Amino acid sequence: MLFIAAISSGRRQLVAVGMIAPFVSLVDLTSSTSFAAENKKGFLPVTDNKDGYSFLYPFGWQEVTIEGQDKVYKDVIEPLESVSVTVFPTNKEDIRDFGPPDQVAGTLIKKVLAPPSQKTKLIEAKEQEVDGRAYYTFEFVAQAPNFTRHALSAIVIGNGKLYTLTTGANERRWGKVKDQLQTIVESFKVTNFLK
Repeated sequence: MLFIAAISSGRRQLVAVGMIAPFVSLVDLTSSTSFAAENKKGFLPVTDNKDGYSFLYPFGWQEVTIEGQDKVYKDVIEPLESVSVTVFPTNKEDIRDFGPPDQVAGTLIKKVLAPPSQKTKLIEAKEQEVDGRAYYTFEFVAQAPNFTRHALSAIVIGNGKLYTLTTGANERRWGKVKDQLQTIVESFKVTNFLK
């Protein structure tokens, strides 16, 4: 890893600069121009050609390994600020085959996205179509004894898989980072891949 520091650099910038080199290999330079056009200032792209998806994450976040997750990136200073992707095989062809957005979101929140000990609340769930594929996106909060996490998720079916992207932050920082987290969710795309 290469660390470059200027005297006026902040802690977050120093850590982020040192982390660029490992992520360069994750970027598929031949990926579609539409994804490249979506790249926004302050974000870095992830393209997983093996599982067939891509998304943006904020500059300065670090990749970590968590069992059961395909990809996870976390803020190095605020660990509740993170994004994760899970991929499960499915026989379903469309996310709508599981039910309407609010029903599917409620089930995922209670059974997968939050521990049973946390009190959860679905704020909003909706369906949108991107490149001819149905996506469900939803917002929720999960309350633990010592913190509340405010989160956004996107779920979609493609390539014989169910994809779930979830990002969030501590409720106390929600107002400051919600636009950043919304950018992550909006950038999430499932692509077709060769088997």
